[in-house]
Amino acid sequence: MTGTLIVALDVDTRAEAEAIVARVGDAAEFYKIGYQLCYGGDGLAFGKALLAAGKQVFFDLKLLDIANTVEQGAAAIAATGATFLTVHAYPQTMRAAQRGVSGTATQILGVSVLTSMDDADLKAAGYDRDAAGLVALRAGAAREIGIGGLVCSPREAEMVRAIVGPDFAIVTPGIRPSGSASGDQKRIAGPREALDAGATHLVIGRPITEAPDPAEAVRRIRLEMAGGLRLA
Repeated sequence: MTGTLIVALDVDTRAEAEAIVARVGDAAEFYKIGYQLCYGGDGLAFGKALLAAGKQVFFDLKLLDIANTVEQGAAAIAATGATFLTVHAYPQTMRAAQRGVSGTATQILGVSVLTSMDDADLKAAGYDRDAAGLVALRAGAAREIGIGGLVCSPREAEMVRAIVGPDFAIVTPGIRPSGSASGDQKRIAGPREALDAGATHLVIGRPITEAPDPAEAVRRIRLEMAGGLRLA
């Protein structure tokens, strides 16, 4: 599997995001917009501009609220033409979001367990399952509800693939190309490792956006994805 690369625009302002997209150029065509840019940097409008320019957009908003609010919020995002929208992978929330995007091209992704969290973090939050157990539970619910895919760490991708079957998007943040620091991520893997485990989409931010040459960083990551680059 070659997989799809999504560049995470985790910056404060639209001007910063526009500069990154310009420097990446034709090397990438799929971008993620999350809280940071969406709430503080005109991210919704910028996402619409990217879509109008022929790019794909993933709105990583992790919706969680009462069912009607989630449904209406999902419908509003779907109206932009976005490819993906995230919600927290609670069954009620996933069902509501799926209703909201019904009849559109937007796919709902359920966020299983954040890649910044490990078993100790889940225990501190009151969960009685480890990360793998909670991801498995939510993967099963996502499959039954029929949403588009699941967001999980690359360390759980193989398990999730076994649960959800072949026709389900598995989107993995926590990807660290060769030579990159782990940052605030805990359950991480390299690009080729994640794809071999069953991931379909890799979300990569700082190794691209903070690189001296973002376009070259994308090209090198694509080589890793294809299995053609191994750095010490």
